[in-house]
Amino acid sequence: MKLLYIGNKLTKHGINATTVETLGKALQEEGYEVVSVSDKKNFFHRILEMAVACAFQKNVDYVLIDTYSTKAFWYAFLCSQICRIRDIRYIPVLHGGNLPERLKRNPRLTRMIFAHAYKNSAPSGYLKSVFESHGYTNVVFIPNSIAIEQYPFKRREQFKPDLLWVRAFAEIYNPEMAVYVLQKIAETYPEASLTMVGPDKENLLEEVKQLADKLKLNVTFTGKLAKEDWWKLSESFDFFINTTHFDNTPVSVMEAMALGIPVISTNVGGLPFLLEDKKDAILVSDGSVEEMTSAILELIQNPLKAKQLVYEARDKAGQWDWEEVKTLWKELFLG
Repeated sequence: MKLLYIGNKLTKHGINATTVETLGKALQEEGYEVVSVSDKKNFFHRILEMAVACAFQKNVDYVLIDTYSTKAFWYAFLCSQICRIRDIRYIPVLHGGNLPERLKRNPRLTRMIFAHAYKNSAPSGYLKSVFESHGYTNVVFIPNSIAIEQYPFKRREQFKPDLLWVRAFAEIYNPEMAVYVLQKIAETYPEASLTMVGPDKENLLEEVKQLADKLKLNVTFTGKLAKEDWWKLSESFDFFINTTHFDNTPVSVMEAMALGIPVISTNVGGLPFLLEDKKDAILVSDGSVEEMTSAILELIQNPLKAKQLVYEARDKAGQWDWEEVKTLWKELFLG
């Protein structure tokens, strides 16, 4: 079976790997013939290469299209329409916590993509429910996958005020909140620390650094790290904080759960579908420094509760193992 996978393959340009690279490779290893594009750095060169691939690749059984809500939405729109003209089955692989807003804002354009898809693959129950509320009946739930055996699970007996944040520096992910949480925790634990891992996406990194310096806080910035490097780094930290304003199903949160780090996250977008509050994570209101600080302090003082969260989270992470998820893709392709 031949698959054409359309998405942003930009790791060689210093951008985090996206699904076209991770899922594309996994499907290839399962024996599918996978052609993936594009790795062009320039957006217009990239979208041109994607369009050409959709127009001229031969003997394609399915086209998978990584579909986002912002600028990358436009290559999904273009490629889907080429697939319609060529009568090729295509599957939008849905990403981005702001896709629900795109459905509201551009109902005609989004219907041109999603209503004519063979299926729309939603990585969360949240996105599936949103699409169904807009009248789409061709949506399947296939979670993002992780290879659970690759994640070293660390058992912690005590939990220190050492925080880890892993995300790109962009307004949507609200990195400043992490700094303010550290500031509040340092009032009780002056030795508290925060390490922030991720690339600078919107020239925001320098602003966050200046904020940390101004508040005289113990914050380390590593820049972008390979997955294996931040997994190793995570052994030195006892809390994973996710401060995003919008999100769908962040893989970094799933990975933290697999690694055995307690997750404290904002309660936005698809996160309440991914995480069960007070069972496998702690959820707080969007932007609430006070709630996140309080949750961390409570877990430090109640390590038994923190350990219970960790074990429940690891059990849930097992449901996302590739050995489980690959059967869902196989069923989708076989109809």
